Amino acid sequence: MRIFLTGSTGFIGSQVALELIHAGHHVLGMTRSDSGGRALAEMGAQAHQGDIEDLQSLQRGAGECDAVIHTAFDHNFANFAENCQKDRRAIIALGTVLEGSNRPLVITSSTAMGSAVPGQKAIESFFHSEHPNPRVASELAGLELSQRGVNVSVMRLSQIHDTRKQGLVTNLVELARKTGVSAYIEGTFNNWSAAHINDTARLFRLALEKGEPGSRYHATAEEAISFKSIAQTIAHTVGVPVDAVSAEEAMAHFGWLTPFVSKDMSASSAKTREWLNWSTDSPTLLADLENMVHV
Repeated sequence: MRIFLTGSTGFIGSQVALELIHAGHHVLGMTRSDSGGRALAEMGAQAHQGDIEDLQSLQRGAGECDAVIHTAFDHNFANFAENCQKDRRAIIALGTVLEGSNRPLVITSSTAMGSAVPGQKAIESFFHSEHPNPRVASELAGLELSQRGVNVSVMRLSQIHDTRKQGLVTNLVELARKTGVSAYIEGTFNNWSAAHINDTARLFRLALEKGEPGSRYHATAEEAISFKSIAQTIAHTVGVPVDAVSAEEAMAHFGWLTPFVSKDMSASSAKTREWLNWSTDSPTLLADLENMVHV
């Protein structure tokens, strides 16, 4: 297939591009820069100049291809709510081009959207349509497209990692270096889920090739890693002490990360593994943290 891939030069998107190419697909990767175009050419992909805010460029790319994978997202958390609305607009624009055909669209979300009750593992069959996390806008856009007959499926991400990046954990590493301490919130026993970038890229490909319209998949290799163990591993790797901060002190220490570090973000991938015959064999999150590349 010829696949239009947004976010094709990003951490996740670039690995998805390589996975698709190695499987024999042709990739049209969206990029904003000449350097991005050169990077795509080096991996064997074709470049498409565009931006997620340029809806016409998105639609041109989608119109030229047999399928679309949308991994692009503006990760500036200072404008997180607006960036989630930006993502909603991009998804609707992509889906509008595919309407009336069976061409698949795989969009990206968070496993948090699959948690029915705080502290309960997220599951693929549930969608919390009134979730307070602004990222809910992405899945609401996908639902709207599904109701219009578009062949859309959702890839929900855990903390995606290798030795260079580890999702939100990367921000915690930076915070530990800045403050001289790796912290967790006292009295909390929350867990996070994670998946290696290689396993995640393969899952995107499987969702494109074998996915069912309207399905939700969880990129989750490890379902429940205690946040305290993450903090302890960061402390050991960075060379700082680990400390428990009170709930009242959390905002002062963690800032915008507080809503994440205070919650359980565990997730099941049982259905994903069953539906797509997905298996995982890559290093764990804590192993990648212990072998982190210092940049």
